[in-house]
Amino acid sequence: MPLLHADIPNDTLSARLGPALLGRPRPLRRVDVADVPRPAGPPRAGDLTRELTGALELARLLRAAPWLATAPRGREQTVIDLPGWQAPEASNVLLRSFLRFLGYDTRSWGLGTNRGTPERDAELLADQLAARPDKPPVALVGWSLGGTVAREIARAVPERVACVVTFGSPVIGGPTHTIGARTIGREECARIDALARRLDADRPIRVPITTIYTRRDGVVDWRACIDHASPQVEHVEVRSTHLGLGLDPDVWWTVAHALATARWPASGAAA
Repeated sequence: MPLLHADIPNDTLSARLGPALLGRPRPLRRVDVADVPRPAGPPRAGDLTRELTGALELARLLRAAPWLATAPRGREQTVIDLPGWQAPEASNVLLRSFLRFLGYDTRSWGLGTNRGTPERDAELLADQLAARPDKPPVALVGWSLGGTVAREIARAVPERVACVVTFGSPVIGGPTHTIGARTIGREECARIDALARRLDADRPIRVPITTIYTRRDGVVDWRACIDHASPQVEHVEVRSTHLGLGLDPDVWWTVAHALATARWPASGAAA
């Protein structure tokens, strides 16, 4: 399957390698996902050891800072950040700060630590957005389970969501293909999987979605992050681990560009 380097000239070898050596973000956009096989279960126990290297993404992030500073700017549009499972709101404070630097009105989801109740959380946040129909739509950026919640908000109130960006978020099977599957239990995983299949068949998400995944993910089987159902989805591959996604400059670069191409109203006023 072909992969394309995002925003990198491909005319010469030096044009491809030079920016990488200087720290330029280089996410990979996948052109076709039709031949990606379905996930077969949670990652292997040994895969989790890769997550120990996640903190190394900070060095890449610092090296990429000059390039990230050139990312497209916002106009005070509202971006809501949703943390991953058992992660506090502070877990993505650096990404929120970066988006605020770019000119977005960036906020956390306001529910504190993600306790693993995605159906309740999605309903609560969707109701909050629906209660403000006079305000411009917002963008939703979610890490892991936070991305799952973001997707369901967009499904419930698509008119209130400009775009969704997820990273390391299971799209197929709910928790079935994550390291949390055994804790959650087979029956609950089966229930969530059946619900997700039914929703995708009956009410596919029609909001633009950018799905970021990594094959080095030791928490979620990367194949479970591939969205085969949504009509407006773009898949972007990065190289970090699951726990390193929040510090991965390729993720930050992709988020910035996804927000820049979202369907914002002309006014760009905050919600």
